[in-house]
Amino acid sequence: MQPAPLTLYNSLTRSPERFDPIRADEVRVYTCGPTVYNYQHIGNMRAFLFADTLGRVLRWKGYRLRHIINITDVGHLTSDADAGDDKMERAAAREQRSIWDIAAYYTDVFKRDVTRLNITPPAEWTVATDYVPQMIAFAESIAERHCYRLDSGLYFDVSTVPDYGHLARHASDAGESRIDPIDGKRNPQDFAIWRTSPPGERRQMEWDSPWGRGAPGWHLECSVMSHAQLGHPFDIHTGGIDHREIHHPNEIAQNQAHCGCIDGEPGFTGARFWMHNNFLVDRGGKMSKSAGEFLTLQVLVDRGIHPLSYRLMCLSAHYRSELEFTWESVVAAQTRLKRLVQTIERLRGQPEKPSRSTVDKHVAAFDAALSDDLNTPRALPVLDTMLADKRLSPADRLAAAERFDAVLGLGLATLTRADLRVRPVSATLNDAGIEARLDQRREARAAKDFARSDAIRDELAAAGVEAMDGDPLGWDWKLDIPIE
Repeated sequence: MQPAPLTLYNSLTRSPERFDPIRADEVRVYTCGPTVYNYQHIGNMRAFLFADTLGRVLRWKGYRLRHIINITDVGHLTSDADAGDDKMERAAAREQRSIWDIAAYYTDVFKRDVTRLNITPPAEWTVATDYVPQMIAFAESIAERHCYRLDSGLYFDVSTVPDYGHLARHASDAGESRIDPIDGKRNPQDFAIWRTSPPGERRQMEWDSPWGRGAPGWHLECSVMSHAQLGHPFDIHTGGIDHREIHHPNEIAQNQAHCGCIDGEPGFTGARFWMHNNFLVDRGGKMSKSAGEFLTLQVLVDRGIHPLSYRLMCLSAHYRSELEFTWESVVAAQTRLKRLVQTIERLRGQPEKPSRSTVDKHVAAFDAALSDDLNTPRALPVLDTMLADKRLSPADRLAAAERFDAVLGLGLATLTRADLRVRPVSATLNDAGIEARLDQRREARAAKDFARSDAIRDELAAAGVEAMDGDPLGWDWKLDIPIE
């Protein structure tokens, strides 16, 4: 079987392009990671699910992958455009803990969510504060030609690089509206390379530099860490679509300045492909951390949703499509995952028999979907069709499912029905208690004591358990998931 060529959408050109790696032996990918000042909401996690899917598809295609994700523990202000307070400093004041403790705690929580979503860990987690000396050296190398000093720090002059804002498709409109004015800036889009601490103030995180004691700008971090770990140019840079407007154009400007190829290679950006996932939208308004209460993976788990159900919900939409979150949609994804698990378990219990066909056409269809810009919504039905193909032996279907799941990451080889019974925090019965009451209900029904049977059913319902009489999937009961 001849695999289809891999086509990926490049935000630089706003068009799909055939992907061929810069180096034949390795694909190098950099993903903008979290600022670890709070829990990550589920919209943040969609970006890492997308990057994981990209990495899994690259491996499916036979490439060796070097993937880097950064941890931002300094430099990110409450505005993405160099205004407001430092997010980490504000979090430390809010929680009355050191900024280092804040960073360590929320980094651990983020990595726990990565594990629960079955996201493949990167080759390196690069931490911003580990790279401050390199950031200072990088800034020194570009300061004379591309930067200027203000009392508040060192600023990059975007007029010194060609075609600034090309990635965002603006020069002075949509992106500029998000930038707060700072006295002395030459251009509204100019951004901080180094933020000097104000006189009389001391940050918990600050370093000496040629521009005074202070901290690096957020945009500088990714240019430095991607260059240190992957070299420039590397293959693919990923992030959320919000990064496409300010953060990534600023990275590109720094990369152009640092490479010294402003005149010789105006198309240089640091990465060949820039890829962005679209937003996860919550009409209920709980996706933004600024709202106070917001949707985290733990909130889903507390409602009885398995983390891999959320992964499946994301895979059910194309990464470049806006995806609306509703409790109904994530519950539907959990039901779909249950059906897959049920099918896998049933296949494991069937006697072996020879195949009357091959999986080749299913593999080709799956590969074609993935090759079309990671089209997972088209790939998922291929899995369903393959599992239902009775011309294939149970063993061949199970083997193919395992191959497909190496890309989908749903844990189909190990996930059980019991795993998917995630207990909501509101549940009052444990599994043993539920099974005992169901046994009593079966005895009552067998004795035609329907009043007692109904009473047990009502008791279970009050405890958040639904007795599933005649369920086609064979699930005797399920935990009720509160839906707003």
